[in-house]
Amino acid sequence: MLDQAERLRQLAVENTKDNSRAKILTVTSGKGGVGKSNFVVNLSISLSKFGKKVLIFDADIGMANDDVLMGFLPKYNIHDVLFKNKEIEDVMITGPYGVKLIAGGSGLTRVEELTEEQRENFLIKLASLQDFDYIIMDTGAGINRSVLGFIACCEELIIITTPEPTSLTDSYSLLKAVNHFKIKSKAKVIINRTLDSKEGIMTYNKFNNAVTNFLKMDIEFLGSISEDRKVVQAVREQQPFIISYPKCEAADDINKIAKKLIGETMIVTDMNVQGLFKKLFSIFS
Repeated sequence: MLDQAERLRQLAVENTKDNSRAKILTVTSGKGGVGKSNFVVNLSISLSKFGKKVLIFDADIGMANDDVLMGFLPKYNIHDVLFKNKEIEDVMITGPYGVKLIAGGSGLTRVEELTEEQRENFLIKLASLQDFDYIIMDTGAGINRSVLGFIACCEELIIITTPEPTSLTDSYSLLKAVNHFKIKSKAKVIINRTLDSKEGIMTYNKFNNAVTNFLKMDIEFLGSISEDRKVVQAVREQQPFIISYPKCEAADDINKIAKKLIGETMIVTDMNVQGLFKKLFSIFS
């Protein structure tokens, strides 16, 4: 496990040179059921409404559902491109406001079966996917090799948690693993399903105290999202709440987070979609 973690750390700091760049965010959580995928979908749409080009890679290998939240049911995923000679256009969905979505499915669990020629063909197919401002990876929940691998590939790590003690404990455990294997030294935190903004700040401060005292990691409060009945209604309607109920509290919170991300100084990187998958292939092989 230590050897594997060292490999992840080394891969995380490699520079993959290419002609375009995107800011790569990995969004994850210590446990399921905290609203991670809903956050990813609605944040992506908000960023797109502000004029940014966004690609979601649904990297939850076992329980991918970003497509469902967007009201789609794709026939294919990355597995079909890797092993069944499908084109990227067959797999990629164009969602609201031009947000692009690629479903990961189980394809990455079989990467070691790919020949060098198959990998190169896949990377060539990705050449048409250029000029994204953000690539957002929505991982599975918990602590496992795939989640740590996706964290290693990103420039910024975003942890979603809620005020519930079990959620905070699991998020702490995830950061502890990330810190232990030296995969990342900092992360941003979202507190979801808060009663009000005060609870969000109080919850973050409590979490921050534990992290800084025992893990020596730098974390940053990216924002909180209110508990909102409109979110539940939108999920049942299979439409993002930022579209169905653009004036609800949760939508306002998402827009504030998107503006905060846009307002940050962009990390200069030469990573694009091809570079991202080169790293993923190295990690999952």
